[in-house]
Formats: sequence, C-alpha cells, structure tokens
Amino acid sequence: MAVENGSRRRDRALVAGTVALVLAGLLAWLLLRGGDEPAEPRAVVPPPSAAPTPTPAPTPPPDPCARPATSGFAPTSITVEGVVRRARVLALPRDAAGVPGVPPVSDKLSVAWDRGGVRPGSEQGHVLLNTHTWPDGSALGNRLLAGLEVGGRLVLRAGDQVACYAVTERTEVLATDGFPGWDAVDGPPEVVIVVCSGERRGPGDWTHRTLWFASPVATAT
Repeated sequence: MAVENGSRRRDRALVAGTVALVLAGLLAWLLLRGGDEPAEPRAVVPPPSAAPTPTPAPTPPPDPCARPATSGFAPTSITVEGVVRRARVLALPRDAAGVPGVPPVSDKLSVAWDRGGVRPGSEQGHVLLNTHTWPDGSALGNRLLAGLEVGGRLVLRAGDQVACYAVTERTEVLATDGFPGWDAVDGPPEVVIVVCSGERRGPGDWTHRTLWFASPVATAT
C-alpha cells in the first residue's frame, strides 16, 4: 500500500508540474503578444463627399444686331439664319449693260453685292444681292429657295460693322417680266436678294426669278 500511495503522489506531482509548465508557457506567449487579442477593426467610413459645384449656365452670345452700323459699308459676309452661317460677299461691278455682277460660275456659295450701289446700313435705297442656283440643288440659291421665308433674318458684316434685316416679302416673277423698282436707290432702306428659280432651260437660263425684300431690324435704344 505504501508503495502504491507513493506512486500516486509522484503521478499527481508530475501532472501538477506539467500543468504548471503549460500555464507558464501560455503566460509567456500572452506577454510576448502584448496581451489580449486585439479588438475587431472598425469599418473605415469615407468622409462625406463635397457637394458638386453647380455648372453656371452658358452666357448667350451677344446679339450682333444690338449695335448696328450708323453709316453704309461695303459688306464682306452675310449670315442667313437657318440657311447659312456665314457666306462670303463679293463686291462686283455691273456689266456693260448695267446689270449687277454675279459670282463666278464655279463659286456656288458666295453672294454678289452691287459694288457702287446702295450699301448696307444706308438710310435709303435697295442693297442688291444675288447668288447662284444650280440644277443639282447644291448652290446657295437652292438653300435660300428651300429655307428663307418671311421673317427670316439677314446679317451683313464687314469687320465690326453690322447691318441686320428681316424678310418682309418673298415673291417669284417671270424672268421676262422682272420686278419694277427692285433696284431703287431711294425710298425706304431694304436688302433685295435675287436668285434664279423655276425651270432651267439651259446654262444660266431659268424661267423665273425669286426675290426677297428685307427691312432693317428695329433695335432697342
């Protein structure tokens, strides 16, 4: 019995020593780790984004007709709203028969102005303009026939000088009849545009002419 009791005491001592060693090792491990398990990391919340800066509304372009020319000038370009943004204006003399000049046949997008005649911005008389109509529909005259109606606005320019007109009448006449007074040099100021129209019978030979009469645009004072 004494031997058995001694053996049991040795076993208990061995177990106690083993437990002590395990506890000592666990304590050392915790000390080396710095203590308890770290808390679960918090979710990173991004800072609130700044409110977007409102985009300012674009400034409308100034009205070119707000400051019209105070005297006549020789035009170098024309804008026909809804038809052509900017077309070149050629100052051409009249021929030997006194007929206003026309652009070169190959120049289908330019406008001729009666050089020596009434100037845009003048206080009286008709500013005479013309341009080509082509049988294939590709010239500026074709665009005017398709898109320029009463109320349409014309803007003639030369550098900073501007004169604006609004169409008050559109009419078509037989080429053989003409339009009396279309080339007046006195009376109320107007722009008169003339193009060939109707049926084409041959090069430069059309049955009709279409004319637009345009009066100066009233501006606020």
